[in-house]
Amino acid sequence: MQFGVQFFPDVRPEEKSGEQYFQEALDLAEEADRLGFSHIRIVEHYFHHYGGYSPNPIVFLAAAAQRTRRARLVTGAVLPAFNHPLKLAGEIAMLDALSRGRLDVGFARAFLPHEFRRFGVSPDESVARFREGIEQVDLLLSRENVSHRGRFHQIENTTSLPRSTQKPRPKFYVAALNTPESFEFAGRMGYAVMAIALVAEKMRPLLAAYREAWKAAGHPGQGEVMVAFHMYCEHDGERARAFATPLIDAYLTSLVEAASDWLDGRVSQDYPGYDKIIAALRASNAAEQIVSGGAWVGSPGEIAATIARLQHEFGGFEHASLQVNFNTMPHREALASMRLFAQEVMPRFTAG
Repeated sequence: MQFGVQFFPDVRPEEKSGEQYFQEALDLAEEADRLGFSHIRIVEHYFHHYGGYSPNPIVFLAAAAQRTRRARLVTGAVLPAFNHPLKLAGEIAMLDALSRGRLDVGFARAFLPHEFRRFGVSPDESVARFREGIEQVDLLLSRENVSHRGRFHQIENTTSLPRSTQKPRPKFYVAALNTPESFEFAGRMGYAVMAIALVAEKMRPLLAAYREAWKAAGHPGQGEVMVAFHMYCEHDGERARAFATPLIDAYLTSLVEAASDWLDGRVSQDYPGYDKIIAALRASNAAEQIVSGGAWVGSPGEIAATIARLQHEFGGFEHASLQVNFNTMPHREALASMRLFAQEVMPRFTAG
């Protein structure tokens, strides 16, 4: 099993400037690489303090590429709905070159109605834009002289530059949250999958659907799964929970606020049940997330026990992507937590 570090900014300008946030994040990325974490990952979101400091994950990962040597760099994830595939393919290949072939590309549909509204894109086109975007980016990265007439974008006899450093292209991940169809699509297409453990009890059947679709499509192996978690580790588990609980609660509040349109009557054929998902998250809290395993908070021994339990409950997953500086987590505490996790938890699962 491998462990990486994920950045999901959830701060307001009056709490922390963009300059301070990213200098701290890059320091954490450099230390994570030194400690043996396997990847550095960051999101794409806009306009709201929930995620809005990271409108372009490729920019951050290009900076992280210069501060790290071994860790994979993962877009977690880029959003085809808001990006032209010609531009996205060129930026991906450029980052692949800058990182000397350490890039993995995650794609997501986006799920915040306010982003769709501000970009003038209908959420009802989400699935179609997502799948067309991935197909066109794949073609541009892996082939030359590409022509493709899609519903949203047309490409005529185009060779994207630079060419990918990794051949035929970087590994693709697909972000999936709630419906078996999303997990089955990833498995059928032979993509790795990114999942979120905020609704931990749903993970096993969804990951099983992914593995089954992967096998049915004839792909070798059983696929590859990355699951995201909050993480805060201290020697004293009670003190860790007392410290991290208000920060996780604030993060959940920000998420629900950013997605509040789903609670105000917004519906979409491409997002069935999202009103119930956001309502459940509004009713959730840090204590529930810690008990369910969606947040890894406690002593090294307590966190190790949670990891072992989830590996069994989920039916196995290859990568854990850890938010270590969530909400207004002080930099010193995030760094100490990450170091303790690397020293006392990771060796139990990565040895050999």
